[in-house]
Amino acid sequence: MKQMSFKGEYVENAEQALHDPKLTVHDFGSCRNIASGAVFILASGLSAKSFPIEKFAHVPMITMNGAISMFLNTDVKPFFYVCSDRSFSEQQPHLFNQAMTISQNVALWEDHARNLDLCPSGQLYGLSKAKKPSWLDALLGRHTSLVTPNPLLACGKANIGFSKDMREGFFDARTVAYLAIQLAYHVGFSKVFLVGVDLNQNSGRFYENRESINSPCGLDQHYYTRILPSLELMSQKIVGDDFKVYNLSDCSRIPESVIPRVTLAQAQALIQG
Repeated sequence: MKQMSFKGEYVENAEQALHDPKLTVHDFGSCRNIASGAVFILASGLSAKSFPIEKFAHVPMITMNGAISMFLNTDVKPFFYVCSDRSFSEQQPHLFNQAMTISQNVALWEDHARNLDLCPSGQLYGLSKAKKPSWLDALLGRHTSLVTPNPLLACGKANIGFSKDMREGFFDARTVAYLAIQLAYHVGFSKVFLVGVDLNQNSGRFYENRESINSPCGLDQHYYTRILPSLELMSQKIVGDDFKVYNLSDCSRIPESVIPRVTLAQAQALIQG
């Protein structure tokens, strides 16, 4: 899947988005298994700054929130932009508007999208949260795309799980990168490379500085209760021969036993292999 240049079409797309009164929200079924092979997921950790985005422009990319700034002044166009934080468009309007203009596909809460001044130029998909299947659902073989811990043992615990089918919603692990991994599975990618998924709250985001307006961060609050348990579930029940996840961050908080780390050279070999 070849990435397309948006230089020269930026202004035209922005004008179309601003003046188009129609907002079409597509069903996630229309993007089910439309892709294959490798995908990069670009997050906002400091380690993302060293990622040579244009070198891998031929590989589809999913990005989120302010990590869209990696794409500015390049010929690379995100395959998907994901934002589950309704306040981000107010906190970082310039970056959010850039994302709406240059992304091929966008995933937002539908109510959020309908209250925006700038409509997405690409295809819009409405986010929804998955409901953890009950023990009866599991017994009857219902909602098999929603993978959770043993329902008989997990009663009363946080809504931890992994959605293989975004039509049934996604599981919120308190980090949008986890949503992006579920999206990558849904659209059919089999090799996922995480960029900038450091999960280090004290390090901040690569696009923020002391002078900028910094968005709130709750990584430390949710790491052991939601983030790590969700990633461990994914590692144990989702990752296999047909779906691999790799971590390109050398300073990530995620244990290598959960998501193995690879270098750029190793990633390139895996993509070509």
